[in-house]
Amino acid sequence: MADLIYEVHNHLARITLNRPKQLNCFSEEMIRLWTEALEDVRDNDEVYALLLSGNGKAFCAGGDVKAMAAGDGFFKSNEDISSTALARKNSLWKGIQRIPLLLEEIDKPVVAKLHGAAVGAGLDMALMCDVRIAGESASMSESYFNAGIVPGDGGAYFLPRLVGRDKALDLFWTARTLKGKEAADMGLVTYCIPDEELDTFVENYMQKLLDAPQQAMRLTKRAVLQGEQSTLRASLDLISSFMGIVTELDDYHKRTSALVEKMQHAKNTAETAQQR
Repeated sequence: MADLIYEVHNHLARITLNRPKQLNCFSEEMIRLWTEALEDVRDNDEVYALLLSGNGKAFCAGGDVKAMAAGDGFFKSNEDISSTALARKNSLWKGIQRIPLLLEEIDKPVVAKLHGAAVGAGLDMALMCDVRIAGESASMSESYFNAGIVPGDGGAYFLPRLVGRDKALDLFWTARTLKGKEAADMGLVTYCIPDEELDTFVENYMQKLLDAPQQAMRLTKRAVLQGEQSTLRASLDLISSFMGIVTELDDYHKRTSALVEKMQHAKNTAETAQQR
């Protein structure tokens, strides 16, 4: 069985990390399949949204600690990814770090479902998603310092943008573990759901995204991401252009007509009730 499963059904893409015995820690095959899957999500117009999850007892344990301890790099490889500082850098830049760079190119919703352990780079893979939905018992830790390393998979970029600089540094420096509710209260995850309700909640959430006006949703994501790096003037200029585009689409005409019909129905119902 492959270390990562990628499938698309009814416009929903699913990436499932599939090394359950290793708590879904990274492998060379997993990283390769992950990047290939993201390229398809980016380019495939039949994909409306992406759900990322892990098989087994954990979401993702990040780098392969056994390989690191053996001096083999952040995961086992047939290539030289560990003998020099440059080789170790390139194993990130040409491998794992391609994932956040590809995600930056995807304007479709990307949701992470967290259960069990999500630690180190495994947690950072969730932070780079648009929305994170965690079970109450999920355990999250920026555990890099336990291995004497720095957050090499984008955590230093994503975490402070979610929780603020002080809380991000605290989580890195202490490597402490958060459970679902504390992570949600901090803003690390979007929703904290009782474990027994997690699967149902996530499936219903993804269906809402699939039912939404697709072009408006994608343009809104673009506007939010670009707005984080632009001026107010540039942001307003961009969104006014997007508004011009979406008001030409069938979704706009169908949905506004349905709203008018709903308002008229409510009005007729109220008038009938008053006449009785």
